[in-house]
Amino acid sequence: MNARTLVISDIHGCLDEFNKLLKIVKYEPKLDKLILLGDYIDNGGYSKEVVDKVMNMVKEFGVIAIKGNHDQRFIDLINSKDKEVESKFIKHGGHNTLLSYVEKQQGDNTTEMDSFRRYIKKKYSHHLKFLEQLPLYHEEDDYIYVHAGLNPNFKNWKEQSEHDFIYIREAFLNYPTVTNKTVIFGHTKLRDIHGKADIWFGGDKIGIDGGCAYGHQLNCLEIREKKKYRMYSVNSI
Repeated sequence: MNARTLVISDIHGCLDEFNKLLKIVKYEPKLDKLILLGDYIDNGGYSKEVVDKVMNMVKEFGVIAIKGNHDQRFIDLINSKDKEVESKFIKHGGHNTLLSYVEKQQGDNTTEMDSFRRYIKKKYSHHLKFLEQLPLYHEEDDYIYVHAGLNPNFKNWKEQSEHDFIYIREAFLNYPTVTNKTVIFGHTKLRDIHGKADIWFGGDKIGIDGGCAYGHQLNCLEIREKKKYRMYSVNSI
Protein backbone atom coordinates (compact mmCIF):
# COMPACT_ATOMS: atom_id res chain seq x y z
CA MET A 1 0.00 0.00 0.00
CA ASN A 2 1.26 3.47 -0.91
CA ALA A 3 1.54 5.90 1.97
CA ARG A 4 -1.68 7.83 2.49
CA THR A 5 -2.60 11.05 4.22
CA LEU A 6 -6.14 11.03 5.61
CA VAL A 7 -7.77 14.30 6.64
CA ILE A 8 -10.91 14.64 8.79
CA SER A 9 -12.40 17.76 10.35
CA ASP A 10 -15.20 18.93 12.64
CA ILE A 11 -16.03 15.67 14.40
CA HIS A 12 -18.06 17.63 16.99
CA GLY A 13 -18.71 14.75 19.37
CA CYS A 14 -19.87 12.39 16.59
CA LEU A 15 -17.99 9.37 17.92
CA ASP A 16 -19.94 6.67 16.10
CA GLU A 17 -19.55 8.39 12.75
CA PHE A 18 -15.83 8.93 13.38
CA ASN A 19 -15.29 5.26 14.19
CA LYS A 20 -17.34 4.18 11.18
CA LEU A 21 -15.43 6.51 8.85
CA LEU A 22 -12.06 5.18 10.05
CA LYS A 23 -13.34 1.68 9.35
CA ILE A 24 -14.59 2.60 5.87
CA VAL A 25 -11.24 4.12 4.87
CA LYS A 26 -9.46 1.10 6.38
CA TYR A 27 -7.26 3.33 8.49
CA GLU A 28 -3.92 1.67 9.31
CA PRO A 29 -2.20 3.63 12.12
CA LYS A 30 1.24 2.23 11.30
CA LEU A 31 0.96 3.07 7.61
CA ASP A 32 -1.32 6.09 7.25
CA LYS A 33 -0.83 9.69 8.32
CA LEU A 34 -4.03 10.95 9.91
CA ILE A 35 -4.59 14.71 10.26
CA LEU A 36 -7.55 16.06 12.25
CA LEU A 37 -8.53 19.69 11.67
CA GLY A 38 -10.14 20.57 14.99
CA ASP A 39 -13.56 20.98 16.60
CA TYR A 40 -13.67 17.70 18.50
CA ILE A 41 -16.47 18.85 20.80
CA ASP A 42 -19.98 20.40 20.90
CA ASN A 43 -23.28 19.50 19.25
CA GLY A 44 -22.75 15.74 19.04
CA GLY A 45 -23.41 13.55 22.07
CA TYR A 46 -19.91 12.21 22.77
CA SER A 47 -17.52 15.13 23.11
CA LYS A 48 -15.65 13.68 26.08
CA GLU A 49 -15.24 10.34 24.33
CA VAL A 50 -14.00 11.96 21.13
CA VAL A 51 -11.38 13.97 23.04
CA ASP A 52 -10.29 10.78 24.82
CA LYS A 53 -9.95 8.96 21.51
CA VAL A 54 -8.06 11.76 19.79
CA MET A 55 -5.69 12.10 22.75
CA ASN A 56 -4.91 8.39 22.60
CA MET A 57 -4.43 8.46 18.83
CA VAL A 58 -1.99 11.36 19.11
CA LYS A 59 -0.05 9.61 21.86
CA GLU A 60 -0.02 6.09 20.40
CA PHE A 61 0.09 6.69 16.64
CA GLY A 62 1.42 10.20 16.13
CA VAL A 63 -1.86 11.49 14.73
CA ILE A 64 -1.69 15.21 13.96
CA ALA A 65 -4.50 17.07 15.72
CA ILE A 66 -5.10 20.79 15.12
CA LYS A 67 -7.08 23.19 17.30
CA GLY A 68 -10.55 24.42 16.31
CA ASN A 69 -12.61 27.34 17.55
CA HIS A 70 -14.99 25.13 19.57
CA ASP A 71 -12.00 23.57 21.32
CA GLN A 72 -10.66 27.01 22.23
CA ARG A 73 -14.09 28.17 23.39
CA PHE A 74 -14.26 25.22 25.79
CA ILE A 75 -10.84 26.20 27.19
CA ASP A 76 -11.99 29.81 27.59
CA LEU A 77 -15.18 28.68 29.30
CA ILE A 78 -13.32 26.67 31.92
CA ASN A 79 -10.56 29.21 32.54
CA SER A 80 -12.75 32.30 32.87
CA LYS A 81 -16.19 33.41 34.03
CA ASP A 82 -16.87 35.61 31.05
CA LYS A 83 -20.63 35.60 30.50
CA GLU A 84 -20.26 36.24 26.77
CA VAL A 85 -18.03 33.17 26.40
CA GLU A 86 -20.53 31.17 28.43
CA SER A 87 -23.42 32.35 26.27
CA LYS A 88 -21.64 31.54 23.01
CA PHE A 89 -20.57 28.14 24.33
CA ILE A 90 -24.16 27.16 25.07
CA LYS A 91 -25.50 28.74 21.86
CA HIS A 92 -23.10 26.76 19.67
CA GLY A 93 -23.73 23.26 20.97
CA GLY A 94 -22.00 23.41 24.34
CA HIS A 95 -24.90 21.94 26.29
CA ASN A 96 -24.23 18.50 24.81
CA THR A 97 -20.59 18.87 25.80
CA LEU A 98 -21.63 19.54 29.39
CA LEU A 99 -23.80 16.44 29.37
CA SER A 100 -21.07 14.25 27.92
CA TYR A 101 -18.68 15.18 30.75
CA VAL A 102 -21.19 14.88 33.57
CA GLU A 103 -21.37 11.39 35.01
CA LYS A 104 -24.89 10.14 35.59
CA GLN A 105 -24.42 9.50 39.28
CA GLN A 106 -23.65 13.17 39.83
CA GLY A 107 -27.06 14.28 38.67
CA ASP A 108 -27.60 17.64 37.05
CA ASN A 109 -25.72 19.82 39.54
CA THR A 110 -22.55 19.81 37.51
CA THR A 111 -24.30 21.54 34.64
CA GLU A 112 -24.37 24.67 36.82
CA MET A 113 -21.43 26.46 35.27
CA ASP A 114 -19.21 27.24 38.27
CA SER A 115 -19.61 23.70 39.53
CA PHE A 116 -18.87 22.37 36.08
CA ARG A 117 -15.67 24.43 35.86
CA ARG A 118 -14.42 23.01 39.15
CA TYR A 119 -15.34 19.51 38.08
CA ILE A 120 -13.45 19.76 34.75
CA LYS A 121 -10.36 21.26 36.39
CA LYS A 122 -10.35 18.48 38.97
CA LYS A 123 -11.11 15.46 36.82
CA TYR A 124 -10.31 16.44 33.24
CA SER A 125 -7.37 18.80 33.52
CA HIS A 126 -5.55 16.45 31.10
CA HIS A 127 -8.22 17.20 28.48
CA LEU A 128 -7.76 20.94 28.98
CA LYS A 129 -3.98 20.66 28.73
CA PHE A 130 -4.27 18.59 25.57
CA LEU A 131 -6.64 21.04 23.87
CA GLU A 132 -4.61 24.07 24.98
CA GLN A 133 -1.41 22.69 23.45
CA LEU A 134 -2.86 21.79 20.05
CA PRO A 135 -1.14 23.53 17.13
CA LEU A 136 -2.98 26.04 14.94
CA TYR A 137 -1.79 24.54 11.64
CA HIS A 138 0.31 21.81 10.07
CA GLU A 139 2.48 22.55 7.03
CA GLU A 140 3.96 20.18 4.47
CA ASP A 141 5.67 20.59 1.09
CA ASP A 142 2.45 20.87 -0.89
CA TYR A 143 -0.25 21.52 1.70
CA ILE A 144 -1.21 23.65 4.68
CA TYR A 145 -3.75 22.10 7.04
CA VAL A 146 -5.74 24.48 9.22
CA HIS A 147 -9.10 24.62 10.95
CA ALA A 148 -10.60 27.79 9.46
CA GLY A 149 -8.23 29.26 6.88
CA LEU A 150 -5.60 31.89 6.12
CA ASN A 151 -6.02 35.64 6.14
CA PRO A 152 -5.09 37.01 2.68
CA ASN A 153 -4.10 40.34 4.25
CA PHE A 154 -0.93 38.75 5.65
CA LYS A 155 1.86 38.15 3.13
CA ASN A 156 3.40 35.88 5.73
CA TRP A 157 0.35 33.88 6.76
CA LYS A 158 2.12 32.58 9.88
CA GLU A 159 1.90 36.10 11.32
CA GLN A 160 -1.91 36.14 11.33
CA SER A 161 -3.76 35.98 14.65
CA GLU A 162 -4.83 32.83 16.45
CA HIS A 163 -8.38 34.06 15.94
CA ASP A 164 -7.90 33.94 12.15
CA PHE A 165 -6.58 30.38 12.22
CA ILE A 166 -9.66 29.11 14.03
CA TYR A 167 -12.44 31.56 13.04
CA ILE A 168 -11.81 33.22 9.65
CA ARG A 169 -14.42 32.61 6.99
CA GLU A 170 -15.41 35.06 4.22
CA ALA A 171 -12.03 36.76 3.74
CA PHE A 172 -10.39 33.38 3.28
CA LEU A 173 -13.12 31.85 1.13
CA ASN A 174 -13.65 34.82 -1.19
CA TYR A 175 -10.04 35.69 -2.05
CA PRO A 176 -6.97 33.84 -3.32
CA THR A 177 -4.49 32.62 -0.74
CA VAL A 178 -1.01 34.12 -0.36
CA THR A 179 0.73 30.76 -0.67
CA ASN A 180 1.43 28.37 -3.53
CA LYS A 181 0.43 25.47 -1.30
CA THR A 182 -3.09 24.07 -1.25
CA VAL A 183 -4.91 24.94 1.97
CA ILE A 184 -7.08 22.16 3.41
CA PHE A 185 -9.59 23.39 5.97
CA GLY A 186 -12.77 22.66 7.92
CA HIS A 187 -14.86 25.10 10.03
CA THR A 188 -17.25 26.29 7.31
CA LYS A 189 -19.96 23.77 6.53
CA LEU A 190 -19.77 22.74 2.90
CA ARG A 191 -23.50 23.27 2.37
CA ASP A 192 -22.78 26.95 2.98
CA ILE A 193 -20.07 26.91 0.31
CA HIS A 194 -21.54 24.88 -2.56
CA GLY A 195 -24.92 23.68 -1.40
CA LYS A 196 -23.98 20.11 -0.52
CA ALA A 197 -22.01 18.24 2.13
CA ASP A 198 -19.44 16.71 -0.22
CA ILE A 199 -15.80 17.83 -0.18
CA TRP A 200 -15.28 21.10 -2.05
CA PHE A 201 -12.32 21.70 -4.36
CA GLY A 202 -11.81 25.43 -4.70
CA GLY A 203 -8.57 25.63 -6.63
CA ASP A 204 -6.11 26.88 -4.03
CA LYS A 205 -8.20 25.49 -1.17
CA ILE A 206 -10.12 22.34 -0.25
CA GLY A 207 -12.98 22.34 2.27
CA ILE A 208 -13.93 19.15 4.09
CA ASP A 209 -16.48 20.02 6.83
CA GLY A 210 -19.53 17.95 5.92
CA GLY A 211 -21.59 19.19 8.89
CA CYS A 212 -21.95 15.84 10.60
CA ALA A 213 -23.19 17.28 13.89
CA TYR A 214 -25.88 19.18 11.99
CA GLY A 215 -27.42 16.09 10.43
CA HIS A 216 -25.27 15.86 7.30
CA GLN A 217 -22.06 13.84 6.94
CA LEU A 218 -18.50 13.33 8.16
CA ASN A 219 -15.93 13.47 5.37
CA CYS A 220 -12.43 12.10 4.88
CA LEU A 221 -10.04 13.31 2.20
CA GLU A 222 -7.43 10.76 1.14
CA ILE A 223 -4.21 12.04 -0.42
CA ARG A 224 -1.87 9.45 -1.92
CA GLU A 225 0.35 11.92 -3.73
CA LYS A 226 0.13 15.54 -4.83
CA LYS A 227 -3.28 16.21 -6.43
CA LYS A 228 -4.31 12.54 -6.20
CA TYR A 229 -7.44 12.46 -4.06
CA ARG A 230 -10.16 10.09 -2.98
CA MET A 231 -13.20 11.03 -0.92
CA TYR A 232 -15.07 9.09 1.73
CA SER A 233 -18.05 10.01 3.87
CA VAL A 234 -20.54 8.63 6.38
CA ASN A 235 -23.98 10.06 6.99
CA SER A 236 -24.88 11.47 10.38
CA ILE A 237 -26.33 8.70 12.54
